[in-house]
Amino acid sequence: AARDRFVAANPGIHCSVQLLDRFVDLVDEGMDAGIRIGALEDSSLVALRLGEVRQVVVASPPFLRRTGLPRHPSELRARPCVRLAGPLRPGWAFQEGGRKLHVAVDGPLDFNHAGAALLACERGAGFGQFFSYQVQDALQARRLRVVLAPFEPPRQPVSIVYPHARLLPARTRAFIDAARRE
Repeated sequence: AARDRFVAANPGIHCSVQLLDRFVDLVDEGMDAGIRIGALEDSSLVALRLGEVRQVVVASPPFLRRTGLPRHPSELRARPCVRLAGPLRPGWAFQEGGRKLHVAVDGPLDFNHAGAALLACERGAGFGQFFSYQVQDALQARRLRVVLAPFEPPRQPVSIVYPHARLLPARTRAFIDAARRE
């Protein structure tokens, strides 16, 4: 939605959107800017914090009627979970009593794309852990329901990052300004 508004408001700018779940070197890969979720490591990039995002566990209402609600994250070890595969996701993060809790989950489906994993959860394949913005529409439409909310890990910062430059290209400045307004 924000992407579409930016393109409509800036008809002379061509946007190439890449949705990646890995570290990207903006300069080496020729990108003007990026949106990063999580703590930022020291770098030569300029970072502007845009907000925060939650990590939530969700499941479809029909799936929950069949399997019941988990009361604790450890129960997910014995239940089907839809996982996003990759080296950055070895398990699911939670917190309990202010301490980090890591739960190794398993299930019949692993995906490398959040959209496909989300659709599988909506269709009743199991529990899934996503960022709140990824499931917002499905929650509003009641296709998914948040579970284990008291155990959510701390919110993750969301930042826009871009290479340090005294004279930013106009397209980059327009994107940064639009992202800050959203």
